[in-house]
Amino acid sequence: MSTRSGFVALAGRPNVGKSTLLNHIVGSKVAIVSNRPQTTRRAIRGIATRDDSQLVVVDLPGVQRPRDVLTERMQRRMEQELEGSDAALLVLAGDQGVGPGDRFIAGAIRNAGVPAVVALNKVDLLSRARTLDALEAAASLDLDGEIFAVSARTGAGVGEVVETLVALMPEGPFLYPPEEQTDLAPRVRLAELIREQVLARTREEIPHAVEVEIDEIEERDDGLLVISARIWAETESQKGILIGTGGKMVRGIGTAARREIEALTGSRVHLDLGVHVRRGWRRDESLLDRLGIE
Repeated sequence: MSTRSGFVALAGRPNVGKSTLLNHIVGSKVAIVSNRPQTTRRAIRGIATRDDSQLVVVDLPGVQRPRDVLTERMQRRMEQELEGSDAALLVLAGDQGVGPGDRFIAGAIRNAGVPAVVALNKVDLLSRARTLDALEAAASLDLDGEIFAVSARTGAGVGEVVETLVALMPEGPFLYPPEEQTDLAPRVRLAELIREQVLARTREEIPHAVEVEIDEIEERDDGLLVISARIWAETESQKGILIGTGGKMVRGIGTAARREIEALTGSRVHLDLGVHVRRGWRRDESLLDRLGIE
Protein backbone atom coordinates (compact mmCIF):
# COMPACT_ATOMS: atom_id res chain seq x y z
CA MET A 1 0.00 0.00 0.00
CA SER A 2 1.39 3.40 -0.98
CA THR A 3 1.45 6.10 1.68
CA ARG A 4 1.43 9.89 1.60
CA SER A 5 3.19 12.13 4.09
CA GLY A 6 4.29 15.72 4.38
CA PHE A 7 4.28 19.00 6.26
CA VAL A 8 1.32 21.36 6.62
CA ALA A 9 1.94 24.94 7.81
CA LEU A 10 -0.99 25.96 10.02
CA ALA A 11 -1.20 29.74 9.69
CA GLY A 12 -3.56 32.42 10.90
CA ARG A 13 -3.94 35.55 12.96
CA PRO A 14 -3.67 35.23 16.74
CA ASN A 15 -6.76 33.86 18.42
CA VAL A 16 -8.54 32.30 15.42
CA GLY A 17 -8.52 28.78 16.90
CA LYS A 18 -5.41 27.26 15.30
CA SER A 19 -4.34 25.34 18.40
CA THR A 20 -7.83 23.88 18.96
CA LEU A 21 -7.93 22.81 15.31
CA LEU A 22 -4.46 21.24 15.54
CA ASN A 23 -5.45 19.24 18.63
CA HIS A 24 -8.59 18.00 16.86
CA ILE A 25 -6.66 16.90 13.76
CA VAL A 26 -4.07 15.04 15.86
CA GLY A 27 -6.61 13.61 18.30
CA SER A 28 -4.56 14.68 21.33
CA LYS A 29 -3.68 17.89 23.15
CA VAL A 30 -0.34 18.88 21.65
CA ALA A 31 -0.86 22.67 21.64
CA ILE A 32 -2.10 24.78 24.54
CA VAL A 33 -5.33 26.70 24.06
CA SER A 34 -5.94 30.24 25.24
CA ASN A 35 -8.09 33.22 24.30
CA ARG A 36 -4.99 35.44 24.72
CA PRO A 37 -3.31 36.61 21.50
CA GLN A 38 0.22 35.37 20.73
CA THR A 39 -0.20 32.22 22.81
CA THR A 40 1.87 30.09 20.40
CA ARG A 41 5.57 30.94 20.67
CA ARG A 42 7.12 27.80 19.23
CA ALA A 43 6.45 26.06 15.95
CA ILE A 44 4.55 23.10 17.42
CA ARG A 45 4.38 20.00 15.24
CA GLY A 46 1.34 17.80 15.66
CA ILE A 47 1.52 14.42 13.92
CA ALA A 48 -1.70 12.88 12.57
CA THR A 49 -1.13 9.33 11.32
CA ARG A 50 -3.58 7.03 9.59
CA ASP A 51 -2.95 3.70 7.82
CA ASP A 52 -2.21 5.38 4.50
CA SER A 53 -1.07 8.89 5.43
CA GLN A 54 0.77 11.09 7.89
CA LEU A 55 0.26 14.84 8.22
CA VAL A 56 2.86 16.77 10.18
CA VAL A 57 0.93 19.94 11.05
CA VAL A 58 3.05 22.87 12.23
CA ASP A 59 1.15 25.37 14.39
CA LEU A 60 2.90 28.61 13.51
CA PRO A 61 3.11 31.61 15.85
CA GLY A 62 0.37 34.17 15.18
CA VAL A 63 1.61 36.87 12.84
CA GLN A 64 2.51 40.19 14.42
CA ARG A 65 4.91 43.07 13.94
CA PRO A 66 8.20 42.08 15.65
CA ARG A 67 8.83 44.12 18.83
CA ASP A 68 11.78 42.30 20.38
CA VAL A 69 14.06 39.28 19.90
CA LEU A 70 11.24 36.91 20.94
CA THR A 71 8.75 38.20 18.36
CA GLU A 72 11.48 38.48 15.70
CA ARG A 73 12.18 34.78 16.18
CA MET A 74 8.45 33.97 15.98
CA GLN A 75 8.07 35.90 12.71
CA ARG A 76 11.19 34.36 11.16
CA ARG A 77 10.02 30.89 12.14
CA MET A 78 6.66 31.42 10.44
CA GLU A 79 8.30 32.38 7.15
CA GLN A 80 10.76 29.46 7.25
CA GLU A 81 8.08 26.90 8.04
CA LEU A 82 5.85 28.14 5.22
CA GLU A 83 8.67 27.79 2.69
CA GLY A 84 9.50 24.27 3.87
CA SER A 85 5.92 22.94 3.85
CA ASP A 86 4.05 20.85 1.29
CA ALA A 87 0.81 22.78 1.90
CA ALA A 88 -0.56 25.59 4.03
CA LEU A 89 -3.77 25.56 6.06
CA LEU A 90 -4.98 29.11 6.63
CA VAL A 91 -7.42 29.45 9.51
CA LEU A 92 -9.86 32.37 9.57
CA ALA A 93 -12.22 33.30 12.38
CA GLY A 94 -15.70 33.30 10.85
CA ASP A 95 -17.06 35.58 13.56
CA GLN A 96 -14.39 38.28 13.03
CA GLY A 97 -14.42 38.95 9.29
CA VAL A 98 -11.37 39.14 7.04
CA GLY A 99 -8.88 41.81 8.04
CA PRO A 100 -5.43 43.14 7.12
CA GLY A 101 -3.72 40.37 9.13
CA ASP A 102 -5.52 37.67 7.12
CA ARG A 103 -4.57 39.37 3.85
CA PHE A 104 -0.94 39.64 5.02
CA ILE A 105 -0.77 35.91 5.76
CA ALA A 106 -2.50 35.01 2.48
CA GLY A 107 0.19 37.05 0.71
CA ALA A 108 2.93 35.20 2.62
CA ILE A 109 1.41 31.87 1.54
CA ARG A 110 1.30 33.00 -2.11
CA ASN A 111 4.92 34.19 -1.87
CA ALA A 112 5.96 30.80 -0.48
CA GLY A 113 4.39 29.13 -3.51
CA VAL A 114 2.69 26.33 -1.55
CA PRO A 115 -0.83 25.01 -2.21
CA ALA A 116 -3.33 26.29 0.34
CA VAL A 117 -6.51 25.12 2.03
CA VAL A 118 -8.66 27.63 3.94
CA ALA A 119 -10.58 26.68 7.09
CA LEU A 120 -13.26 29.19 8.06
CA ASN A 121 -13.47 28.43 11.77
CA LYS A 122 -16.13 29.09 14.43
CA VAL A 123 -19.08 28.66 12.05
CA ASP A 124 -20.96 27.08 14.96
CA LEU A 125 -21.34 30.67 16.20
CA LEU A 126 -22.82 31.94 12.91
CA SER A 127 -26.19 31.93 11.19
CA ARG A 128 -26.40 30.48 7.67
CA ALA A 129 -26.47 33.97 6.16
CA ARG A 130 -23.39 35.11 8.12
CA THR A 131 -21.58 31.89 7.17
CA LEU A 132 -22.21 32.59 3.48
CA ASP A 133 -20.94 36.17 3.90
CA ALA A 134 -17.81 34.90 5.67
CA LEU A 135 -17.16 32.32 2.93
CA GLU A 136 -17.43 35.08 0.34
CA ALA A 137 -14.92 37.18 2.30
CA ALA A 138 -12.57 34.18 2.52
CA ALA A 139 -12.76 33.74 -1.26
CA SER A 140 -11.65 37.39 -1.68
CA LEU A 141 -8.21 36.42 -0.31
CA ASP A 142 -7.59 34.90 -3.73
CA LEU A 143 -5.90 31.69 -2.64
CA ASP A 144 -6.32 28.87 -5.16
CA GLY A 145 -7.28 26.09 -2.70
CA GLU A 146 -10.62 24.94 -1.38
CA ILE A 147 -12.43 26.75 1.46
CA PHE A 148 -14.16 24.77 4.21
CA ALA A 149 -16.55 25.93 6.92
CA VAL A 150 -15.46 24.23 10.15
CA SER A 151 -15.80 24.26 13.90
CA ALA A 152 -12.56 23.31 15.62
CA ARG A 153 -14.50 23.15 18.89
CA THR A 154 -17.02 20.52 17.74
CA GLY A 155 -14.99 18.95 14.92
CA ALA A 156 -17.60 19.74 12.26
CA GLY A 157 -16.00 19.89 8.81
CA VAL A 158 -12.51 18.98 10.05
CA GLY A 159 -12.56 15.55 8.38
CA GLU A 160 -13.01 17.10 4.92
CA VAL A 161 -10.08 19.46 5.58
CA VAL A 162 -7.87 16.51 6.52
CA GLU A 163 -8.85 14.54 3.40
CA THR A 164 -8.03 17.51 1.17
CA LEU A 165 -4.65 18.05 2.86
CA VAL A 166 -3.75 14.36 2.54
CA ALA A 167 -4.42 14.54 -1.21
CA LEU A 168 -1.90 17.42 -1.45
CA MET A 169 0.89 15.43 0.25
CA PRO A 170 3.56 13.70 -1.85
CA GLU A 171 3.74 9.91 -1.90
CA GLY A 172 6.40 8.62 0.45
CA PRO A 173 7.13 6.88 3.75
CA PHE A 174 6.06 8.24 7.12
CA LEU A 175 8.31 10.96 8.56
CA TYR A 176 7.75 10.00 12.22
CA PRO A 177 6.95 6.75 14.04
CA PRO A 178 3.15 6.22 13.83
CA GLU A 179 2.71 6.34 17.63
CA GLU A 180 4.24 9.84 17.96
CA GLN A 181 1.80 12.76 18.18
CA THR A 182 4.28 15.63 18.49
CA ASP A 183 8.01 16.26 18.30
CA LEU A 184 7.92 18.72 21.22
CA ALA A 185 10.49 17.73 23.82
CA PRO A 186 8.74 16.32 26.93
CA ARG A 187 10.07 19.16 29.11
CA VAL A 188 8.74 21.78 26.72
CA ARG A 189 5.36 20.06 26.49
CA LEU A 190 5.03 20.02 30.30
CA ALA A 191 6.18 23.66 30.54
CA GLU A 192 3.51 24.64 28.01
CA LEU A 193 0.77 22.99 30.08
CA ILE A 194 1.84 25.10 33.07
CA ARG A 195 1.99 28.27 30.95
CA GLU A 196 -1.54 27.54 29.70
CA GLN A 197 -2.80 27.83 33.28
CA VAL A 198 -0.94 31.13 33.76
CA LEU A 199 -2.63 32.46 30.60
CA ALA A 200 -6.03 31.36 31.89
CA ARG A 201 -5.65 33.33 35.12
CA THR A 202 -3.82 36.55 34.25
CA ARG A 203 -4.53 39.74 32.31
CA GLU A 204 -2.89 42.74 30.64
CA GLU A 205 0.88 42.44 30.23
CA ILE A 206 1.43 39.34 32.37
CA PRO A 207 0.55 36.62 29.79
CA HIS A 208 3.18 38.05 27.44
CA ALA A 209 5.77 38.60 30.17
CA VAL A 210 5.70 35.00 31.42
CA GLU A 211 7.59 31.90 30.36
CA VAL A 212 7.92 28.54 32.10
CA GLU A 213 10.99 26.34 32.41
CA ILE A 214 11.17 22.78 33.74
CA ASP A 215 14.18 22.32 36.01
CA GLU A 216 13.90 18.65 36.89
CA ILE A 217 11.75 15.58 36.24
CA GLU A 218 12.15 12.52 38.48
CA GLU A 219 10.13 9.31 38.32
CA ARG A 220 10.03 7.66 41.75
CA ASP A 221 9.94 3.91 42.32
CA ASP A 222 6.27 4.12 43.30
CA GLY A 223 5.42 5.72 39.94
CA LEU A 224 5.08 9.27 41.28
CA LEU A 225 6.35 11.86 38.80
CA VAL A 226 8.10 14.71 40.64
CA ILE A 227 8.45 17.87 38.52
CA SER A 228 10.27 21.03 39.55
CA ALA A 229 9.44 24.09 37.43
CA ARG A 230 9.86 27.83 37.54
CA ILE A 231 7.69 30.61 36.14
CA TRP A 232 9.79 33.48 34.77
CA ALA A 233 8.39 37.01 35.13
CA GLU A 234 10.03 40.27 34.11
CA THR A 235 9.36 42.44 37.18
CA GLU A 236 8.87 42.08 40.94
CA SER A 237 5.29 43.40 40.60
CA GLN A 238 4.48 40.65 38.08
CA LYS A 239 6.02 38.10 40.45
CA GLY A 240 3.74 39.37 43.23
CA ILE A 241 0.64 38.96 41.04
CA LEU A 242 1.68 35.44 39.99
CA ILE A 243 2.23 34.38 43.60
CA GLY A 244 -0.98 36.05 44.78
CA THR A 245 -2.17 36.82 48.28
CA GLY A 246 -0.89 34.09 50.57
CA GLY A 247 0.32 32.14 47.53
CA LYS A 248 -3.23 31.62 46.26
CA MET A 249 -2.50 32.35 42.56
CA VAL A 250 0.56 30.10 42.21
CA ARG A 251 -1.23 27.29 44.06
CA GLY A 252 -4.20 27.56 41.68
CA ILE A 253 -1.90 27.49 38.66
CA GLY A 254 -0.05 24.48 40.09
CA THR A 255 -3.19 22.49 40.94
CA ALA A 256 -4.74 22.96 37.49
CA ALA A 257 -1.44 22.28 35.69
CA ARG A 258 -0.89 19.11 37.73
CA ARG A 259 -4.28 17.78 36.57
CA GLU A 260 -3.38 18.47 32.92
CA ILE A 261 0.03 16.79 33.31
CA GLU A 262 -1.55 13.74 35.00
CA ALA A 263 -4.04 13.45 32.12
CA LEU A 264 -1.18 13.63 29.59
CA THR A 265 1.25 11.25 31.32
CA GLY A 266 -1.15 8.85 33.02
CA SER A 267 0.98 9.19 36.19
CA ARG A 268 0.44 10.70 39.61
CA VAL A 269 2.29 14.03 39.70
CA HIS A 270 3.86 16.19 42.38
CA LEU A 271 4.52 19.66 40.93
CA ASP A 272 6.92 22.00 42.71
CA LEU A 273 6.33 25.44 41.18
CA GLY A 274 8.30 28.63 41.92
CA VAL A 275 8.10 32.18 40.54
CA HIS A 276 11.32 34.02 39.65
CA VAL A 277 12.21 37.37 38.08
CA ARG A 278 14.44 37.66 35.04
CA ARG A 279 14.35 41.16 33.63
CA GLY A 280 14.22 41.39 29.85
CA TRP A 281 14.06 37.63 29.28
CA ARG A 282 12.29 38.22 25.94
CA ARG A 283 15.55 39.81 24.69
CA ASP A 284 17.82 37.16 26.24
CA GLU A 285 19.11 35.01 23.37
CA SER A 286 20.63 32.33 25.63
CA LEU A 287 17.43 31.89 27.67
CA LEU A 288 15.30 31.76 24.50
CA ASP A 289 17.60 29.00 23.21
CA ARG A 290 17.20 27.08 26.45
CA LEU A 291 13.43 27.47 26.33
CA GLY A 292 13.34 25.96 22.85
CA ILE A 293 12.13 29.12 21.07
CA GLU A 294 14.11 28.93 17.85
